[in-house]
Parts: sequence; structure tokens; C-alpha cells
Amino acid sequence: MLRSLKILLLFLSLLPFAATARAQQATPSPTPQTQTGSTPAYSLSGDKLQKSIKVSRIREIVHFAQAGWDIAAIIVLLSLGVFSRARNIAENISSNVWVQCLIYIPIFLMLLTVIDLPIDLYMHTVSLKYGLSVQTWGGWIWDLTKGLLIGMALSYLPAMLLKLIFRKAPQKWWLIFWGASIPTIVFLVFIAPVVLEPLMNKYESLQPKAPALVNRLEQVVSRGGLVIPPARMFWMDASSKTTQMNAYVTGIGASKRVVVWDTTIAKLNLDETSVVFGHEMGHYVLNHIWRGIAFTIAVLFVTLFLAKVFIDWAIARFGASWQVRGLSDWASLAVLMLALSIFGFLLEPVTNGFSRSMEHQADVYGMEAVHGIVANPQESARSAFQKLGEASLVDPNPNAFVEFWTGSHPSIASRAAFAASYDPWQPSKQPEFFKK
Repeated sequence: MLRSLKILLLFLSLLPFAATARAQQATPSPTPQTQTGSTPAYSLSGDKLQKSIKVSRIREIVHFAQAGWDIAAIIVLLSLGVFSRARNIAENISSNVWVQCLIYIPIFLMLLTVIDLPIDLYMHTVSLKYGLSVQTWGGWIWDLTKGLLIGMALSYLPAMLLKLIFRKAPQKWWLIFWGASIPTIVFLVFIAPVVLEPLMNKYESLQPKAPALVNRLEQVVSRGGLVIPPARMFWMDASSKTTQMNAYVTGIGASKRVVVWDTTIAKLNLDETSVVFGHEMGHYVLNHIWRGIAFTIAVLFVTLFLAKVFIDWAIARFGASWQVRGLSDWASLAVLMLALSIFGFLLEPVTNGFSRSMEHQADVYGMEAVHGIVANPQESARSAFQKLGEASLVDPNPNAFVEFWTGSHPSIASRAAFAASYDPWQPSKQPEFFKK
């Protein structure tokens, strides 16, 4: 939602993960080398293969480079006294901490946005060059601006809460703030699809856009024993920005919904889309959103504790040279962001591993959910993954370490291979989620 913006608080940075239910159980995935017959389940050739390799290498290098860049940039700005000068500006304007927050947080978030701006500009250039994006520079800048404004609005109260807790409970701030963040996370996951996401993209009811698809999806819903009315199925205008495809589950309770990008509807046939929807319905049925929220809260607990230890050490060691007067100083928020950047990066294999296993579980559910509705679930799913991979220029042979560290989903190659071979209705086999 605010990918290019380094939001002040970890629970906001984890919100997309919790909202789209990318949490999972540990379920093994087949290796990318798995084949159907003599042909790989997912493959590219010629110019498209070469582009996928180049784009994948760029993504990999940028991912790790950005982590180092963010950490180094925050240290440099701290050393130059940039954050302390922003604090001085806020304090010189008003002695009221609420007014100071209103001044400091926008400056703080703009500085963090500027840090990432060169990399974000480069990646949009790459997306345009390789046909992954069709968004104009004007539209891209407007989205960046909206993201920044949303970040400012969302960060104000949490920043004030941190300021007060820092001052009142300097040793237990991390635990108190963690407890206070739990209802906030649930609330943000609830309102994100209704309030926040429509600010960034255009959503409409799926029924008028694709009535035949809605009829098919209702069959799949019935197969799963759920009640997901068409009113909770949404079409999203993605084609004005990207050529890639996606569908996902978001929200909780009354805000829970399935979103299908218009690019997905245009490029996948009815059977392929049914399999994709079956996967998304799996997130509903298997309570992945709530599991994702619980996992986010657990990760936040660990990260805030580590951040507390780091901040105590960093301010004691570098506070004077950074002109950070203490924990209750507005400039200490930059030290917190430095800690979150470090530990967030180091915890990526944990959060992504959790995510990959749940995505695989949803793949299993989706394949089983369309049995008897889609004529050939194995081929439809394999074909869907082939088209998804081609549209996003996904390397058929990803680097194993990069996938382990950065992949929130199993590789397209392994998912296609699994889909092509998974048929639990054969004799001597048993479906995991449905009875024969």
C-alpha cells in the first residue's frame, strides 16, 4: 500500500502482510525442476526468457542494495544532524508536543521518502522499459504523494503515543507500545480496504464487469461451503498502471473481500481465474487473515524488544555526536527507524518463510475447491501460473538463496509444477481439505 514509504512504525510496514493474509503453515513445496513429462511446468524462451533473467537480477540486487542503502542513509543523516535540526525546527515553533509532532513527523517522513526516491525512480524506469508498467510519470508521482500524505496521517497518533511512552516508561516502552499496537493493527486491517486502498486505486463491483465470472465464482464458493456474496467481490482498475496480474483477499469481518485485477480478467480464461479464486477463497476458509495478524503481532513483539536494546546502546554510544538528547527526543525516532530497518531486514527469511507455506496451503485448497467445476484443474492451474509468470517476467530458475530470503510466495516454477501434478482424487490418495 505504501511500498515506497518507510513508515515510522513496524506494524504499519507489516500491514500489507496482515491485510492480504500472507501467513502460513510449514508445507513443503516441490522444487522448480519438477516437470510434467519432459517439459517444465513453467518455462520461458527467447527474448522473454532473457528479459526475465535481467529483470529478476535487477530486482534481487535492488532488494538487498536498498536495505543497505536505507540503513547507511539514516546513519549519515543522523551523523550530519539532519534529524536533530528537524527537531529544533519543531521545538522553536511551539513548546506544545502535539504541535511539535504535527511539524516533525511530516519532515521526518519526507526525509525517509527522499532516501528511497533514487531507487524508486530507478525501479519505475525499469518497469517502463520492460513493459511491466504503463503508468505515466505524473501518475506515479501522484501515487507517491498520496502515499506520503497517508503515511503522515497514519503516523501522527502512533508517534505521539511513542513520545509519551518514551518519557513515562523508558525501560518498558517497547512492551507498552506493543500492547497498544494490537488493537491498532486489527483496526487498520479492517479499514484499509474500505478507506485506504480506494485512495490508491479504483475499485468497482465485479458483478457488472464480469457477470459470467461471478456466476462461476459463486459455484466455487458453494463448493467451499462459504457465503461470499457478489457484493464482496471487487474489480480493480490495474491496467492503467501495470500489465501484471493479481487477485487477493483483504480486510476482516464486514470489510473482508476478494479483489480481482482487470488485467487478470483480461488475460486468464474462466477456468484459470476459477483456480486463482479458489486459492484466494482458501485464505478465507483457512483463517489466514487472522493467522497473519497473529504472526504480525508476534514478529512485532520480537522486533520492538530488539529495537529497545539497540536504541539504548546507540544513544549511549552515539547520542552526543548525533545530537540526540535521549529517548524522549523527537530525533530518537530516527534511531528507532534505523533499528527497524536493520531487524526488519534480518527477519525477512522468517516472515517470508511463514508466508510461503501459507500460500502453498492456499494453492492446495484452491486446486481441491475447483474439482468437479473446472474440467482440468491441473492444466488450468499450470496455465494460470505460466501466464502470471510471463506477465511479471519471472525467472523460471530463481536463485535459491534469494527465494529463501525475499520470496513471500513459493516460486512460480514450483507452484506450476505442484499444480500440474496434484490430483488427490486418484485411487490411494486423499484430498487435504475436501472429502472424496
